[in-house]
Order: sequence, then structure tokens, then C-alpha cells
Amino acid sequence: MDVTVRGRNIEVSEQLRAAAAEKVARLGRLLQGMDQAEVHFMEEKNPRISEKEVCELVLAGHGHIVRAKAASSDAFTALDQAVAKLEHQLAKLKGKLLGRSHPRRHESVNSVKADEDDTRDREATDDANDPGAGLPTIVKTKHFAIKPMTPEEAALQMDLLGHDFYFFTNADTERAAVVYRRNDGDVGLIDGT
Repeated sequence: MDVTVRGRNIEVSEQLRAAAAEKVARLGRLLQGMDQAEVHFMEEKNPRISEKEVCELVLAGHGHIVRAKAASSDAFTALDQAVAKLEHQLAKLKGKLLGRSHPRRHESVNSVKADEDDTRDREATDDANDPGAGLPTIVKTKHFAIKPMTPEEAALQMDLLGHDFYFFTNADTERAAVVYRRNDGDVGLIDGT
């Protein structure tokens, strides 16, 4: 496994770098195919935050990205907490990948498609008519490769990343699509037409 250890605005000691590389390399044994790992250490500058040391781990391989983040008063403790979270995420991914081949698996994210019109009516807001609303400023831009996948795979990827939405190319329709976490805990699908 290729492990990269970086510090954002802090200097990472050799002991911390070695501990991170060793612990993350052990995670690769939990799920075969995870071949890249990034470990980012950073320090919160806000004096009100007691747990200033933050560790973020990202594992990637075979089209899956698994991410975990933890904060503590000590960088080594933050690393241990992030590794524990990542172990849980990898076990969850492994179970879902094994369950995917189970013959009685019939659930689908597509079943949520019927609720799509209701969702648009309830969640859509139009601030363009508000004369006091200013235009938002883009402060961050991300670029990433989009591979075609099914809505079920996209929902799994969204869960693994811990995000509320996931943008992807639908393998069935070959169009841009988004899966998102609804307020009721279910998953919604917006498929471009």
C-alpha cells in the first residue's frame, strides 16, 4: 500500500509519520485492493477548541474511497481514533460488497425515484426573487474523476465518505446523477434528463 503522510500548517515528527504509516498499512489487510492511503495531520487554531490535533485518513482502491476524521488533544490519539473509525468503515464496506452477491438482495435506490417529484416540491427554494439576496462566492473548487456506477454503488460511496450527497455518472442512463440523504434517513436519487 502506498501511504502518504502530510501535515497542513504543522510539522509532522518522524515518530508520528512512522506510526501513521504502520497503522494505515495494517488497514490494507482488512480489505484487499485498497492501494493508496493519505494521512493528513492539522492543528485547529481556534483557542476555544480543546481537541486541536486533527487526523484525516483517506483510503482509495478499486473505485472505492473510504474516509475518516478524528480530533484529540494529542496527534497520536487522533490517529488511533481515525484508524478505529476507518476499520469500522472498511468492515462496513466489506459486508456490503459480500452482501451484493447474495441472491436474495432485491433492494434498490431506484425505488426512491417515485418520491422525486415530492422531494423537488418540498426541498426546492427560489431565492432569485429576493432582492436582498447576494450572489454567493465560490471559495473552493474540487476536481475528481467520475466513473459510471449504479445508484446503489453511489449510495454506498456516499455512506463511506460520510457525505450528505454524491455526484456520479449513472451507468444505466449514462447521464449525470446525484444521490442524497433525505431528512427521514432514506436516500434520494436525482437523475438528469
